[in-house]
Amino acid sequence: MTTVTKTPSPRERWLALGLLGAVLGLAYFALVHPWWTVPMLDLQERIDTLKDRDARARATLAQAGEVRKRLTSVREQSARMPGFMDGTVESATSALVARLETAVLEASPKNRSCAIQNRSPLTEPRKERFPRAVVQVRLRCGTPELAMVLHSLESGTPRLFVDNLNVVANRFYFSPDQSTANGGLDVNFDLYGYVAPAPGGNADAR
Repeated sequence: MTTVTKTPSPRERWLALGLLGAVLGLAYFALVHPWWTVPMLDLQERIDTLKDRDARARATLAQAGEVRKRLTSVREQSARMPGFMDGTVESATSALVARLETAVLEASPKNRSCAIQNRSPLTEPRKERFPRAVVQVRLRCGTPELAMVLHSLESGTPRLFVDNLNVVANRFYFSPDQSTANGGLDVNFDLYGYVAPAPGGNADAR
C-alpha cells in the first residue's frame, strides 16, 4: 500500500506563516513586552535622567570658584553701599529725619526757599519681610529746591524711598522769616527705608 503525501500549496504556507507570526506577536505583547521591554525602557529613561543631573551637578561644581568670587565681590560692594538702615525701627526713623533735614538744608541754606512744615513718624501697619521706618513729610519748597531734595533723598545711602507724593502749587507762601513770596509748592510725601534684619534672621538678604 502506497502512502501519498500532499505537498502544501504556497497559499497554505503563507497562511501558516501568518498564523505563526500572529501567535508570536501575541506572545510577545502578552509576555515579553510588559515583563521585559517596558521595565528596560523605564530603566533606560531613569539612567538618562541621572546622567543629565550628574552633568548639571558637575557643571555647577566647576563654577563654584567663580561663584565664590562673585559672592565676595557683591558682599564687599554691599558693605560699601548698604541698602538697609542699621539699628531698630526707632533709630532708623531718627536717621530718616536727619537725612531729610540735611537734604533740605543743602537745597536751601537757612531754609530761605524750602522748609520743613511737618515730619511725623508713622507706624507701619503692613507685615513685610523686612521692617520699614516711615516718616510723613510736609514741605514748602520752590520747584528747583524740591527736585534737589528728592534727588538727594533717593540717591544716597542707605537707600531711601519716596511714596505717596502729593504736590500742590501755591500762589503765595510764607518763608521761615515770615516774608511773603510768590509761587512755591506745598508738598506731602512718605519717606521710608528698610531696616537691616536682625542677625540670625534674614541676614543673607543683605
